[in-house]
Formats: sequence, structure tokens, C-alpha cells
Amino acid sequence: MSGTLDLSALDLALGVSLVLGAGLVSFALRLGLEKRLAIASLRTVLQLLLIGYLLRFIFGLQSALAVLPLVFVMIFLAARTALGRPRRRFQGGGALAFLSLAASALLTTFAVTSLVIGVDPWFAPRYVIPLIGMVLGNSMNGISLSLDALLEHLAERADEVELELSLGANAREAARRPLQEAVRRGMIPILNTMMVVGIVSLPGMMTGQILAGADPMLAVKYQILIMFMIAASTAMGAMLMSVLTVRKLFSREQRLLRERILRRN
Repeated sequence: MSGTLDLSALDLALGVSLVLGAGLVSFALRLGLEKRLAIASLRTVLQLLLIGYLLRFIFGLQSALAVLPLVFVMIFLAARTALGRPRRRFQGGGALAFLSLAASALLTTFAVTSLVIGVDPWFAPRYVIPLIGMVLGNSMNGISLSLDALLEHLAERADEVELELSLGANAREAARRPLQEAVRRGMIPILNTMMVVGIVSLPGMMTGQILAGADPMLAVKYQILIMFMIAASTAMGAMLMSVLTVRKLFSREQRLLRERILRRN
């Protein structure tokens, strides 16, 4: 048997029973998650149907003018989501997150599609959009975790940083330890995933290719490439975001601008 088995509307309706089961568990244990489950399920269906029709339209156009705007919208939404998770924020963080995600995701994705896979044309939506989507999802988490760790350190341990500055250290030296810790924290999810991939979990792209009838070894080769691409993009994004944040929060006079770090309500 080859190819992917089609799913009817009835098949998807039967899948709803799985979520209903989770809702019944929530009701029985009085968790109060029924409404959130219903809303999340509805949003999942609507959002995926919308992106499905949109991708079908873009795949049919085969035009860079259709692919690039969607890519930048994805980057914008990923940057906005990444900034919404840390417990603290600072003015101008959105632009830095967008820049960090754009640089890391675009560089790694187009390096893989153009130099490694050899996609022709370079903007082929069937390759570019799914790959950059996977990269953004992971890089977004890395940036969010890194930013949370960095802002927490600079806010909670500002006295230590300012002491180093008063003893003659410059901003780069005083921020070295919090920056290193921030990038390490941002890399934790992808490193954990790489440690257990193929043993505990089968990644989505590999599973999708196998379900579509691809040879398992070909699916494995693509998944290895994807894991390396995600790891590189996550590291690059977390590092770039952390460095840009340090530059934003230290003045030219080598002073920590702690008043710029605000706690979320």
C-alpha cells in the first residue's frame, strides 16, 4: 500500500470523541478545563482549515510574491508569541525578536533548501513554508526562554551586575554570565528533543513522510537534516536575541538601564 489514506468528515468527527473523553475527565475531576478544551479544539480546526486552503492556493500560484509575504507574517506572529511568554518585557523587544527570528530562520532555511536540497525554484512553497514553519516554532521557544532568563537575571540580580560595572567591567563583561545562562536555557528544549529523537518520539515530519508512503530511510535522512537545521536556528536566534537585548539595556556609559525592564501585569 502506498500513498496516504484519505479522511472523511465523518472520520474527523469521530476524532472529536478523543477530545470529548479529555473533557469528561476534566469534568469528573473538576479541573474546569472543559471550556478551554472546547475553545482550543475549535481554534485548531478553524486555523488548520484556513491554512490548508491558503497553502493550496499558494502552491498553485508558484510565485515568490505569494510565498515571501506569508513567510514574513509567520515571522511576525512567532516574534509576537515569543515576547508574550517571558514574565518581563522591555520597550523595543518586538523589533529585536522579529530581527532575531528573521535572521536565524531565513538563513538556515534557505541554506538548506538552496545549498543542501537544491530546491528549484528557490522559493518552492512546498519546501520553504513547511521547513520555515518548523524552524520558527522551535526558534520561537528558544528566544522566549532565553529572554525570560536574561531579563530575570538583570532585574533580580541587578546589584551584582552594577557592582561588576563599578569595579571596572564593561557591559559585555558584566553581562557575560547572564547571557551565557540565557542561551543555555533557550537551547534546552531542542537538546532534549535531539537526545531522544527516534527512541522516545518520532518527529512530525518523519511520521508524515512515512504515512505518505516515503521510504523510512529517506524520511530519516530528511529528519536528521531538519533536526540540525532547527538546532542551528535555535542557537543563532537565542544568541542574537540575547546579545541585542544586552545592547538595548546597557547605555554607552556602561550603565545598566534597569528601569527599562518592566514586569508584566
